[in-house]
Amino acid sequence: MLTRLVIFAGALGLAVFVTAAAGAAGPNPNRGKTLFKSTCKTCHIKDGGAKDLTPMSKTQAQWTRLFKGTIDPMVKRVQTKTATALTAADLADIKLFLVSHAADSDQPETCGAK
Repeated sequence: MLTRLVIFAGALGLAVFVTAAAGAAGPNPNRGKTLFKSTCKTCHIKDGGAKDLTPMSKTQAQWTRLFKGTIDPMVKRVQTKTATALTAADLADIKLFLVSHAADSDQPETCGAK
């Protein structure tokens, strides 16, 4: 009985470790949505100081192209206006959210904007 319990506990621990490692390995669109709303949408709303912007504002190719280009000026503006320093992982999360919910995606989304 004790042996089975030890094996079960070991298997459970391994499963938790593998799941955590897999989750940390790649971008997370849910986290990207949260970051987009808390950083980008502070300005990218009507009368927010920048052009109103939602995931549906661009196609998947346009979002991909934007993130391949120079986004350093945007990152600096976000840091200045929100006191948030976006990391490469943060940007990957935001990009995945935007591409996944772009105008031509299977699940277009406005991110709360009407």
